[in-house]
Amino acid sequence: MVLHNPNNWHWVDKNCVDWSKTYFSEKLVGISATSEDNQTSVSITKLASLTGDVDVNQRKGRVISLFDVKIVLDYEGSVGSTPVTGTISIPEVAYDTEEDEYVFDVSISGETKEKQPARELIREKIVPELRKKISAFGVDLIEAHGKDIQHPVEENRSTFTSSNQAALGTPISAATTTTATKTPSSSAAYNTTTLRLEPVFNTSAAELYTTFLDPARVAAWTRSPPVKFTPQEGGEYALFGGNVSGKFVKLVEKKSIEMLWRLKDWKPEHFAELKIVFDQGQSETKAVVTWKGVPVGQEDVTRRNFEEYYVKSIKLTFGLWLFISVCVVALLGIILMRVVY
Repeated sequence: MVLHNPNNWHWVDKNCVDWSKTYFSEKLVGISATSEDNQTSVSITKLASLTGDVDVNQRKGRVISLFDVKIVLDYEGSVGSTPVTGTISIPEVAYDTEEDEYVFDVSISGETKEKQPARELIREKIVPELRKKISAFGVDLIEAHGKDIQHPVEENRSTFTSSNQAALGTPISAATTTTATKTPSSSAAYNTTTLRLEPVFNTSAAELYTTFLDPARVAAWTRSPPVKFTPQEGGEYALFGGNVSGKFVKLVEKKSIEMLWRLKDWKPEHFAELKIVFDQGQSETKAVVTWKGVPVGQEDVTRRNFEEYYVKSIKLTFGLWLFISVCVVALLGIILMRVVY
């Protein structure tokens, strides 16, 4: 495969649907089970269909997998002397679906009461095995195709893309922290995704910027003194008893904050990139909050944590005071205009 893509900088994608059909045929067909009384048996005989999208993408030296497919499997078996056939449908197998979130719809051809034990056997023994096999797909997809869409590391002249690409030494997505100075090898243990929130605050951009960085204010809205908090570029922080931690990367006064950010339960040394842009309106400020590198499956946890412990807490702690400050600024502006004119 020839790539005209210096330093792996541009977006490259590879369609992997056909490979996925072969993959699931090899992994799923042949899974079988027998009841304890040996009266009922079922075996998956065929991948009837796989529809949807499966892609491996690369840009700026980072590789991610994006997929969302529906799988239909044929099975056959018997209940006593009665033959049984049917299908098992998994309506959504996606990059952001957790193992326990897969849905399995079991149908029996010519269904009768006598054939019901086959469905029960599938639920009890076949479905758990299917969950395990399907949940490994994302990792195997990156392992099989991640390097197909990149130049070798030694051919990269950019230290930025080389540091990201180096994380592909293990069979996983390297779409994690993208700063050249921090690309931990363990970060490759996740497939990752992006997340965006846009909460609105009744205050100015300047006040909101200060609220996120002033140690006294941070102690107030987090309800306890930070474990660590150095609000300068390169400074580290640890909030909520160390449950949230990271490092400040770039601070633009009254405009934006960029940082490395992680939850305590994430794998060691894995950080997402968090950027908060303060968009000043007439009487309110929208905080455009974006994460890059959130582990797949952690989107809801990340969103709930930020909405509950950042947004809601700041509004409850400073809501009235911030609103009054904006009103005072607006009133002074009106007074000044009247004086001038």
